[in-house]
Amino acid sequence: MKTDVTQVMVEEHRLILRMIALVEQNTARVERGEFRDWRFFLDAVDFIREYADRFHHAKEEDVLFTALVKNGMPEKQSPIEAMLMEHDAGRAHVRGMEAAARRALEGDESEIPALLEHARGYAELLRGHIDKEDTILYPLSERVLPQDVRPAMLEAYRAAEARAPELAETYRRMVERYEKETTR
Repeated sequence: MKTDVTQVMVEEHRLILRMIALVEQNTARVERGEFRDWRFFLDAVDFIREYADRFHHAKEEDVLFTALVKNGMPEKQSPIEAMLMEHDAGRAHVRGMEAAARRALEGDESEIPALLEHARGYAELLRGHIDKEDTILYPLSERVLPQDVRPAMLEAYRAAEARAPELAETYRRMVERYEKETTR
């Protein structure tokens, strides 16, 4: 039996989906006039950049996607290219969300529609993106990657985690704190 090299990614997706749910809930609350905590959106940007992008996407892009290409998957016109394009589209939404949230925090409420547009856009993009990875790309990866490359991949994941040993726990606590605030 082959060593599973995508389960860690699926587990990380669970925390990312919890943050996406918070973004969706708080975006809806802003639209109803019930929520004005612009700091939440900046914290969501921080979570996305540090946990989803630098921590999780780094493993995907630097380890998993690299292994797939080395083992025969085309880099262009392939699932990898599509996933990388979606990572870039997500980053654009995050930049827009951050700029608008900063201006809203400074009192410029004319930026609220842009904030909501980018928050909704990011959430929608990432829900679809994660579904494609979890149901198509990761199972495909498990089928095509040979056993002999898997131990090195897991070691590369561990090395990435070791560079920021408290990061996952820090962001898990952040998500839990906002989940508690949202359910009040």
